[in-house]
Amino acid sequence: MGVITHLTDKNQKCLDICSRCAQACEECVTLCLGEADVRTRKKCIETLLDCAAVCRQAAAFMAKDSRFVYDLCRLCADVCETCHSECAVFDDEHCQECAFECKNCADECRITAQR
Repeated sequence: MGVITHLTDKNQKCLDICSRCAQACEECVTLCLGEADVRTRKKCIETLLDCAAVCRQAAAFMAKDSRFVYDLCRLCADVCETCHSECAVFDDEHCQECAFECKNCADECRITAQR
């Protein structure tokens, strides 16, 4: 449910999941930067940063009920799916949890984009 309006109710679940995914990606970046094999994670870290950014932007577009929200949700789903694949390569718990959050976000963004 929206904070001060009901305009965003139709996309509230996706908005919340995008916000959660962005946070997971930011946390995963921090943890990846502390890993011994950080150099092998370069592509993953770059994707995590892109994913966090697009998720935050998608949430912002949903919060203001932008007419472009469905286009952005399609892009967000694609970026989240890529981030899921990048994170899933690494066996550590934080990457596996982030991969799960990204997959969940990709799935919800695809549902939202079909509205």
